[in-house]
Amino acid sequence: MYVAIIIIAVTLLIFGPQFWARHVLKRYSQHDEQIPGTGAELARHLLTRYGVTGVNVEKTEAGDHYDPLSRTIRLSNENHDTRSLTAIAVAAHETGHALQHHRGESLLDLRTRLVYLAAFAEKAGAAAMLAIPVVALMTRVPSTGVLMALIGFISLGLSVIVHFVTLPVEWDASFNKALPILMEGNYIETDQLKATHTILKACALTYVASSLASLLNLWRWLAILRPLIRR
Repeated sequence: MYVAIIIIAVTLLIFGPQFWARHVLKRYSQHDEQIPGTGAELARHLLTRYGVTGVNVEKTEAGDHYDPLSRTIRLSNENHDTRSLTAIAVAAHETGHALQHHRGESLLDLRTRLVYLAAFAEKAGAAAMLAIPVVALMTRVPSTGVLMALIGFISLGLSVIVHFVTLPVEWDASFNKALPILMEGNYIETDQLKATHTILKACALTYVASSLASLLNLWRWLAILRPLIRR
């Protein structure tokens, strides 16, 4: 019974934030005639208003995000073309990242460097962990397997750290950038403030859900490799 409770608790902890964020974004994604423009139109308007040049706005199938390398705000089809509370809140959030970049804020620069480092390290770590049984068998030295396992865990663990490090960047984009912009510019009505706050919180916490999922992936590798390392 206790095992079942622990499994349920861990599952809720890892996947709960992700499901909640998706639920919130979908809940407020309905077309609203009171909203004067689409997410893409708002993003382009805000870029012009705040003097951010050289940033493009385009559709994507990879999920809403700001790419600092190509200086592009990418919005999902729905948020790009729809007049909804979710669309304008998400557009303002991603524009917040563009403002961070435009202003040279150090947290975004750090996050960008760590993301690309983590992507490389994760691939290297996965390769190292897959090679553990072969290398240990060929060298017949137990410490070799332990060393490669350590390298693999450090590499994969870096991606977990990156997701947690990026939370302040996401929080700033939502509540120090997007929310004041939407309120002060009268882009939302007073009765929409609470819902907008919830949507922006979902945008910021998306990375927490990703970090917990990465942590679960790391734990799975540990469970698989523990018997091999003990041999």
